Amino acid sequence: MLIELLILLPIILVCITVHEYSHAKAADILGDPTPRLAGRLTLNPLAHIDPVGFLALLIFRIGWAKPVPINPYNFRNPNQGMMLTGLAGPASNFFMAWILAIVLKTVPFSSQLWVSVLQTAIFINLALMIFNLLPIPPLDGSRIYTQFLPYEWQVMLERYGFFLLILIILLQPTQDLLFFLINSVYRLLML
Repeated sequence: MLIELLILLPIILVCITVHEYSHAKAADILGDPTPRLAGRLTLNPLAHIDPVGFLALLIFRIGWAKPVPINPYNFRNPNQGMMLTGLAGPASNFFMAWILAIVLKTVPFSSQLWVSVLQTAIFINLALMIFNLLPIPPLDGSRIYTQFLPYEWQVMLERYGFFLLILIILLQPTQDLLFFLINSVYRLLML
């Protein structure tokens, strides 16, 4: 259990840090200096860790990072800026998973430990990507998709998003669906 945690912790920290940095970098490129001014345009994990979210991750195996502060009014096109900024995090997780899959398939590792570490890193990146693409606030998918919904639905999702997330996490059918999606993308990457 301790060895598993010692392997998982650095992987999760790297995956989350790159994810949050990607949001900050995308916002900065698109004209919003808010993440940079808040000290979030960095690959230092300490800038992105939410203490409660990190503790929840250690105890319950599900947690969260500090959201990157973004001011959509700094974008030339606020809707497009929010969509691209929201997409940057999951895209970075997919990119990392893809690169790691290439390494895993092409480099002959003499140690099964390294194979397991890479497989775990790929899985965690894909899990972060797919979970964050759900169109429920405060997840990234809400920045990507909800602008296409009627305003009343957007307000309802904003109000009840947290409860929907809890249901998705707790209900077996939605857990099964998420793991099916993660495993399907994993298998595709490993072809």
